[in-house]
Amino acid sequence: MYQLIYGILYFFSCLPLFVLYRLSDCCHFILCYVVRYRREVVLNNLAIAFPDKTEKERKKIAVDFYRNLTDTFFETIKLLSISDKRLHKMAEIELSDVIEISKRGKSIQFHAGHQFNWEFANLLLAEQMPIPFIGVYKKISNKYFDRLFFELRSKKGSVLVATNEFRNRMHQLLAKQYSIGLAADQNPGNPHQAYWCNFFGKPVPFVTGPDKSAKRNKTAVVFLKLIKLQRGKYKFTPGLIIEDTSSLKEGELTLMYRDFLETTIKEHPDNYLWSHRRWRWEYREEFASKRIEA
Repeated sequence: MYQLIYGILYFFSCLPLFVLYRLSDCCHFILCYVVRYRREVVLNNLAIAFPDKTEKERKKIAVDFYRNLTDTFFETIKLLSISDKRLHKMAEIELSDVIEISKRGKSIQFHAGHQFNWEFANLLLAEQMPIPFIGVYKKISNKYFDRLFFELRSKKGSVLVATNEFRNRMHQLLAKQYSIGLAADQNPGNPHQAYWCNFFGKPVPFVTGPDKSAKRNKTAVVFLKLIKLQRGKYKFTPGLIIEDTSSLKEGELTLMYRDFLETTIKEHPDNYLWSHRRWRWEYREEFASKRIEA
């Protein structure tokens, strides 16, 4: 079954990009206007994030978001057969300052949000970092697609670790100099063990691991901007580099990341994954001890 699924998707990946984008246009129409995929979640998220915008403006962001979502799907399929030349034409990354830091013996922790196209960013980071790059990912329930994405994401040498396995493998993986990519805007599984702070004015829980591990391991932290310049063209740049995290207070790095993420989303609101429930946990007074801002 895996070979069949892979063969079909590989066939589509060999199609020219302009054909894939026409297919994306069709899927965008179906997803946005027919199936209305998670439309209520998307619009509710946008209403929380942008209360100052009109309903018409938020719906326009939603429509553009669905287009970016379907484009990302077909661009990811393209990665199955893409050449290095085509990959570098579609996406570029600026890491010169980060590489200089790594040459001084520092480990690097990349923080990014779920902005498109993170699959390109993963490949370029693994390709260009001079030290091992660890990618932490969430397993897909379908075992065939999980295997396919594992092979796709590791094709440039990423050391992939599932979120539910990371704790057990952490000491082995982080024993030597490393770089690691974290989509730190993930909802935590247990809000009681999270940092709570306002995100677009409403309390949300943030996972504590990235903040604590950066301080514990004295890593440099890079907040990475994922920018879609135009269809089929991306640029990834460090939005902020913190070379010494050891002196930061508990939760301070999380607040800095929160501010960075809000700013980046406001700059390109349609390029964020609005279809997941970012505000699904309700704040309660019992979480007050984990609140990291006044």
